[in-house]
Amino acid sequence: MIQFGTGGWRAFIGEEFTAENVRKVGQAMANLMHKQGVAFAPFVIGYDRRFLSDKASKWLAEVLAANSIQVELIDKPVPTPVVMFCVKTNNLPYGACITASHNPADYNGIKLFADGGRDATETLTDVIESEIADLQATDIKRLEFEDGIASGKIQIIRPLNEFIDAILAGVNVEAIKNANLKILLDPMYGVAKTSLQAVLISARCDVDVINDRHDTTFGGRLPSPTAHTLFKLSHLVPEKGYDLGIGTDGDADRLGIIDETGRFVHPNEVLALLYYYLLEYKGLKGSVVRNVATTHLLDKIAADHGEKCFEVPVGFKHISEAMEADNSLIGGESSGGLTIRGHIKGKDGIFAGSLLVELISVTGKKLSELLSEIYGKYGNFVTASGDCTFRAADRQRIWDMVYEDKKLPVFPKPIANVSYADGAKITFENDSWVIARFSGTEPLLRIFAEADNEEDAEQLVQTVKAFLMP
Repeated sequence: MIQFGTGGWRAFIGEEFTAENVRKVGQAMANLMHKQGVAFAPFVIGYDRRFLSDKASKWLAEVLAANSIQVELIDKPVPTPVVMFCVKTNNLPYGACITASHNPADYNGIKLFADGGRDATETLTDVIESEIADLQATDIKRLEFEDGIASGKIQIIRPLNEFIDAILAGVNVEAIKNANLKILLDPMYGVAKTSLQAVLISARCDVDVINDRHDTTFGGRLPSPTAHTLFKLSHLVPEKGYDLGIGTDGDADRLGIIDETGRFVHPNEVLALLYYYLLEYKGLKGSVVRNVATTHLLDKIAADHGEKCFEVPVGFKHISEAMEADNSLIGGESSGGLTIRGHIKGKDGIFAGSLLVELISVTGKKLSELLSEIYGKYGNFVTASGDCTFRAADRQRIWDMVYEDKKLPVFPKPIANVSYADGAKITFENDSWVIARFSGTEPLLRIFAEADNEEDAEQLVQTVKAFLMP
């Protein structure tokens, strides 16, 4: 069964991620476009550096072309935000990227994008899943890739220059030029190098890169920019005197940051830094959108500047929708994805990294100094997290405990509120909180907590973990 989660359809290569299933997605999209009367418009396809991504992009293109839909296939592996950029700037109804983002190397998948370059909504993916369920093997049309190229039904496009130019237009290049910064990049064997390096070199930064070769095993690491996976980056930045270290996940829509001291800057802190910078230093106005598992420090910063903070379920599509509804300034999530008003309506690690470079250039302050400034104003906010794997048989038991029986562990502090909008989120009277929810992309139970010190945050995580996974 093909099921779309919070970040597209992702599956094990060879089991569920197969040529047959990729073609099913293509036929379902083609059927939907014809029903909606938008089959006259091109469909853009991009892909990352994962195993089979290049071939899967052709499998998808062959089916769409056979259904009389013009395919625009990007010529090389690119960041997922490039595909979203193409959908937005060319006013296309749909596009797709072959990627499993930050999942392990034995996964691949498809991210779908709709008008404006936004992530496909749950309503849209439900329709696509329904279309797939109704397909018979004989329903799937296919035009050989070479024939599609020869007939012009499949065209090769090269949009990377336009994407890079758009990012350069969105940051203060002159300020960055004057700062003479030294930056170290870790694309984690993914697709960020060319675009992010081009942006920073254009702004006259001194840029070095590690872990940039093509390796479909991602060097044996999970291609997710965390304190653990960016271990090498965190050592090299202070040792070699870099001003900043930037890591990006496999498809470059999320980032991880190492400050000048070698400290991993949590994505929650990255969001807070950028929102604070845009309000306090650039004088911009606007609300912020975060998901249920992201820091409440954003709420404090927003309130201090007369703005609102909106909480939404996990999944960047929810952030994009809420941002559009309130014309929000920034939106993001604790996993490292964010976007800014006026840019694409989805997360972009390339733009976020570039904006952080602008931040330290304009303020003349190190990231550690700016974080101290923020915590000095709003108090400490410390995040802890824990992932739990579970057997298939345990999922229903956990589901019943959380959603049906609404059972909670005993906590050493008074509870102010419990929300079941996405998982179970318990907020306490001292503004600390903990949430447990099923991952929408992997068979994991994710637990996040926030308190004003590390010990309390970790205790909240362990209390919930022991309760749900005895």
